[in-house]
Amino acid sequence: MKILILNGPNLNLLGKREPEIYGSNDFGSYFKKLKKEFPAINLEYFQSNHEGAIIDKMQEVGFDYDGIVLNAGAFTHTSVAIADAIKAITSPVIEVHISNIFTREKFRHHSFISSVSIGIISGFGLNSYKLAIAHLTEAK
Repeated sequence: MKILILNGPNLNLLGKREPEIYGSNDFGSYFKKLKKEFPAINLEYFQSNHEGAIIDKMQEVGFDYDGIVLNAGAFTHTSVAIADAIKAITSPVIEVHISNIFTREKFRHHSFISSVSIGIISGFGLNSYKLAIAHLTEAK
C-alpha cells in the first residue's frame, strides 16, 4: 500500500509557526513516528509552497497510489486548480487540517477541496494525519 502525505504552503514551518495553533512539533519528526506506526505502508511525504508543484505531485502519483492525505494549507480556501486536480485523479484524497478551521477566521470556513475529497479531518493536531492514514488502510 502506498500513501502520500502532501502538505501545502507554510507547513514547512511547523514547530516554529504559531505554536499556539499548530503545536511545537516539526513535521519531519512526526513523519518518522507515522512510518514506525504504519510499517506495512509505503508512506511518502511531499511539501511545497507552490500551487503548481502540489498539482504536479498529485498528477504524478494520483493514478497509482492508494491514497493521498492532503493538507493544502491556505490553498484550501483559494484553489480551484487543486480541486480540479483532485477530480482528475483516481487515488482517493482526504483533506486534513491541524487546527479546527471552523473555529478560526471566517474565510477559513470555506474549502474548495472538501467537495471533491472523500472526507475531511480537522482539529486533531498532527493526529489528523494519523486518522486519515488509518481510514485509508481500513478502506482497502
